[in-house]
Amino acid sequence: MKQSNIFFNRKQWLLFLSVAAGLFFSCTKTLNKAPDGRITLNEVFADSAKASAYLNTCYNNMPAKGTRYYFWCRGPVVWSDEAWDTDAEAEPTLSSGRMYSGNASAANHPATNISSDAGNGDYYARYWNMIYNCSYFLSRIQSVDGIQESIRNRWKAEAHVLRAYYYSELLKWFGAVLPIQSAPYNFKDDFSKLKKASYYEVVKFIMADCDSALAIPDLPWRITIAGEGGRVQKAMAEAIKSKMILFAASPLNNGGKNYWEEAYLVNKASLQNLRDQGYELYNKVNQPQTYLSDIAFIGPDKNEKAALYNEYFTQTMAYSATPVDKETIYQSRDGQGNIWDIDGIGAQDGYKSGTCPTQELVDAYETKDGQPILDLANPYIDEQHLRPNYNPDNKMYDPQNPYANRDPRFYASIYYNGSKRYCLWNFDEVKESPENYPGGKVQRTRIITTYVGEPQTGLDPAVRRATRTGYFERKFLHPTSSNNNPVGGANWKLFRLGEVLLNFAEAAAESGHSDEAYTAVNEIRRRAGMPDLPLGLSKEQLILRVRQERRVELAMEENRYFDIRRWTNPEGDLSKTDKWLTAAEIKRNTDGTYTYGRRLVRPTPRACYENKFLWLPIPLNEANILLSNTGQTWQNRGW
Repeated sequence: MKQSNIFFNRKQWLLFLSVAAGLFFSCTKTLNKAPDGRITLNEVFADSAKASAYLNTCYNNMPAKGTRYYFWCRGPVVWSDEAWDTDAEAEPTLSSGRMYSGNASAANHPATNISSDAGNGDYYARYWNMIYNCSYFLSRIQSVDGIQESIRNRWKAEAHVLRAYYYSELLKWFGAVLPIQSAPYNFKDDFSKLKKASYYEVVKFIMADCDSALAIPDLPWRITIAGEGGRVQKAMAEAIKSKMILFAASPLNNGGKNYWEEAYLVNKASLQNLRDQGYELYNKVNQPQTYLSDIAFIGPDKNEKAALYNEYFTQTMAYSATPVDKETIYQSRDGQGNIWDIDGIGAQDGYKSGTCPTQELVDAYETKDGQPILDLANPYIDEQHLRPNYNPDNKMYDPQNPYANRDPRFYASIYYNGSKRYCLWNFDEVKESPENYPGGKVQRTRIITTYVGEPQTGLDPAVRRATRTGYFERKFLHPTSSNNNPVGGANWKLFRLGEVLLNFAEAAAESGHSDEAYTAVNEIRRRAGMPDLPLGLSKEQLILRVRQERRVELAMEENRYFDIRRWTNPEGDLSKTDKWLTAAEIKRNTDGTYTYGRRLVRPTPRACYENKFLWLPIPLNEANILLSNTGQTWQNRGW
């Protein structure tokens, strides 16, 4: 019988362990090794320090996410309808270019068959590897001598949380094509008996792992010292439960069953537990000298709520018993690098702007009176999104003055034509200088004195440093960052309380607990300086408003890619959201004013909207091995 690589990527009785300096556990000793550099697993679990190092390996594939996808790409953000990747045309053989052209197969998919820099890419093999390591650790750790019971218990809890996390990531990307591995597989096991579990069954297993961790007193709720930064904790277990039961209840995954009441109850408990442990929304500008200064001006009226939102996403959470940031539940161990250079405004040094928000995302931001711009049930009259279906109740929005009077989160998240008048891009311009439209250039910089030439900020179909859509991403870019002031991107916030609140709001709305859905959404909106949702919405209208709030509050945080999929029926596709994407069409008039319209980002549609793109394919080799061993077809439909 053939052996499946997903469970045995290395021989069970041998482990090659290297302990790098600076691992976040206290063990820093160099492990004794056999002459060939290997030691047996029995030797590993006969020694507490080596067992600790084995647990370290369970953290090896925690992804950095954010910009750390292949070639400094935002991955799911630019593969959804939120943004367009400037590399798609400049380098069409990179992941986004291939995704947009539909150049994907089970043998070679642009989302997975890429460099695994910072834990991204090759998810299937790497996450199964980690699941195996966690399971094996749990099977052996109880018998290790020389460990304080409190430490042993904490390690066991961490392994449960980590296994739950890796399973959740596999479910998000690949769907219900997984077996449940509660114990490590043995060479002698009969793999012909492997069974696919339903999505709900895997989620229940994930939740059980989280509950096992939550039941252990020795696992903390929050990491409070820098030396333990990156370790998982109870709050992450609650966040995983919150997300995954929501996914299980969603149309794509529920198998025709109604799990919304369960999703509501789980989320209500998780949210309350997090609040009881001191987690709360980030609610104060803590660096006004930076975020409310004249040079960091956000929005046309120096909006403090916009500054608050921008500050939260451009600061890395400090590990402390009394943290300033009480919203972040778990952040990546790795930073996001020089995003001012590769994912902000590429004109700063002529490289690339990376993530260009779409007109569709801009349309999602309400006016400040709380009215949506478009009819949420039917936002566009035509397939190509060139004819917006405006909300007749919105009296504040003017298509020829489109960026006035918007949700403060719009100003904190997106650079738009004219926004340079309100913030510093680290190069100067004069009044006559064109901005985010074809051929737009700014004056030669005076601040970045080493720059030679004129940076381009205009719309362009192929130039990396230009914008594809008329917009640049701002959300994660520190207001004073540049090559002369290299403020790197903050560590990625994998889980935060704002998302858990919206998970709860969605589950409450779907299960008929409308009052609680209102309360949760309004807490998010008040933090942003937006009015409460109007009372008297029908269940269907409330669900649409909750989904829209997710789109805005969680914009470009890698949620939209998965949300629009889980909200789709198994037989459906992404043609309404991902097939055609639009940009601002901006014309400068002779009197210095602008005329605004819409245009396609490119004249051909994206080809990654078909039904099969709801899931990633299982790598072809693995699918073939599973078929051979079990007689079942494990591959996702269409691949």
